[in-house]
Amino acid sequence: MVITGGGRGIGAALARACAGPDVSLLLIGRDAARLGEVAEDCRARGAEVEVAALSVTEHPALAAAITAFDARRPVDLVIANAGVSGGLGDGRAAESFESAQRQLRVNLEGAVATVAPLVEPMRARGHGRIALMSSLAALQPVGDTAAYSASKAGVLVYGEALADFLAPSGVGVSVICPGFVTSDMSARYLGPKPFEMSADAAAALILKRLARGCERIAFPWPLVALIRLSRLLPRRVSRYVLSRVPVEIAPDRAM
Repeated sequence: MVITGGGRGIGAALARACAGPDVSLLLIGRDAARLGEVAEDCRARGAEVEVAALSVTEHPALAAAITAFDARRPVDLVIANAGVSGGLGDGRAAESFESAQRQLRVNLEGAVATVAPLVEPMRARGHGRIALMSSLAALQPVGDTAAYSASKAGVLVYGEALADFLAPSGVGVSVICPGFVTSDMSARYLGPKPFEMSADAAAALILKRLARGCERIAFPWPLVALIRLSRLLPRRVSRYVLSRVPVEIAPDRAM
């Protein structure tokens, strides 16, 4: 199993929830110390764990680490979870190009770079599952986080297209669209966070639905239902409603 963004948040919770005897994990993330802590927790649960302290934007190194691990321990599940968020500048100035570019590179390019080394090996074996971490922002974009919404929408569309491509091979693809989950990233969002859930609860829900083979895992259901309803309204109406929700985002920080 391969998990990116495995040092904190949902990634760390997923790693701990998956850990056990006969489980081999490759945890990837930028913070070596945090990765080490999660790895020790997983080893205490009986898992074999390797770590790679690197960013998903380091494409050659990322591919090399994943390919080498797959050669030793054929991967049956990869979770492309690493991500960053952004937001507006001082005085509600538009987010900078540099911030937007970083989000697109990490969230979208990083997800594609994570799964690309495993697509053909999984096809050859005829089984496995690819999971991509999107967001409810892909279903309901937020004006103050345009680049983040765009990056996660890209992940959603890529995952759905990849699922179509891989369907005949026996390899499954799931796109995960969480709402508010307690994490360093969520803590940056200072507005209301309806139905916020813990990382451990989110991980349990995600793994349960992955085991069922769900292709889209969107939660919590009340927010999903509201988003579906809002998509039936004229854009100007939903924009008016969203504009009445107070939003404040702390300075940018990687997940």
